[in-house]
Amino acid sequence: MIHTFMQKIVLAIVFCLVAPTLAAQPLPVVASFSILADMVREVGGPHVEVTSLVGPNTDAHVFDPTPVDAKRIASARLVFVNGLGFEGWLDRLVKASGYRGPIVIASKGVKTSLQLKDAHQHASATKGSGAQHAHGAADPHAWQNLANAERYIETIRIALAAALPAHSAVFEQRAADYIKRIRALDQSTISQIAAVAVERRKVITSHDAFGYFAAAYGITFYPLQGLATANEPSAAEVVRIVDQIKKNKVSAIFTENISDPRVLERIAKDSGAKVGGRLYADALTEPGTAADTYLKMFERNVATIVQGMLGNASQ
Repeated sequence: MIHTFMQKIVLAIVFCLVAPTLAAQPLPVVASFSILADMVREVGGPHVEVTSLVGPNTDAHVFDPTPVDAKRIASARLVFVNGLGFEGWLDRLVKASGYRGPIVIASKGVKTSLQLKDAHQHASATKGSGAQHAHGAADPHAWQNLANAERYIETIRIALAAALPAHSAVFEQRAADYIKRIRALDQSTISQIAAVAVERRKVITSHDAFGYFAAAYGITFYPLQGLATANEPSAAEVVRIVDQIKKNKVSAIFTENISDPRVLERIAKDSGAKVGGRLYADALTEPGTAADTYLKMFERNVATIVQGMLGNASQ
C-alpha cells in the first residue's frame, strides 16, 4: 500500500512538472508562403511555430510540393493560405496529407481586383496588365495594398484566438501593434509617391503582381507576364513591351527576386530604358537580409520604385 501511495505521489509530481511545459508548447502552424508566414509570426509571437511551405526567394506560382510538405501539413494544427487562386497546388497537397483541421483563408473579406472599380484602370489604356484579366480571374496579390494587409492580420488574429483562447488577449495586442506599423508605412508610402510627378509614375515589372499597389497608390504598372509566372513571354510580347516603353515614356524597369532578370535586361537594352532595381512581389528574402519581413519588403519596394521613377526623370 505504501509503495502504491508513493508511486501516486511521484506521478503527481511528474505531472505537475511536465504539464506546464506541454501547455507552453507553441501551436504548430503552416503558412503557404513566406509573406503570410511572417504575418502569422507577428501576430502569434512565441505562441506559434510557423512553417512556410514556399520559402524565401521562391516562386509560389510554380511551387511543386513534395511528400515532406504533406507531412508538414499533416502535423499542423492550423493551415493559413492566401486564397484567391494563389496556391493552385494546395487542394491536392491537403488531400495527400490527410489533414482535417481548419484552413484559414487570410484574404477573406478583402475587396478583390474584380470588385474594385478603379483597380487596374491602366488596363483600359494598355494591352499590358488588362489583357491578363480577360478570363475573369481575381488578382491574388492582395497584400500589395497595405490596407488589405490589415484585413489579413485581423483574420489571422481571429483564427489564432480560436485555436488558443487562453492567449487571445496577447494576439489582440500584437495585432493592434502590428496594424499601427502597417498604417504608419501606408502614410509614408503615400507621401513618398506624392513626390513623383503623375506623368512619371509608370513602370515595367516582371509579372502582374502589383495591381493592388497600382490602385492604392496611383502608379501604372506594365507587367511582362500575367498574374502567374509559369509561362515565359513570347517574342511578340517582348516587342509590345518595348513599344510601350517608348510610347508611354515608362520611367523604370524592375526585376523581381523570383524571376529571371535576363528578359527584362534585354528589354531595357532594346528600349534604351534603365533597370531601376529589384522588387519583391511574392516572396521574402532569406532571414537577416534586406526584405526578410513583410513590412521591410514593402518599404524596400516603395523606396526602389520611387528612386527608379525619379532616377530616370531626365529621359
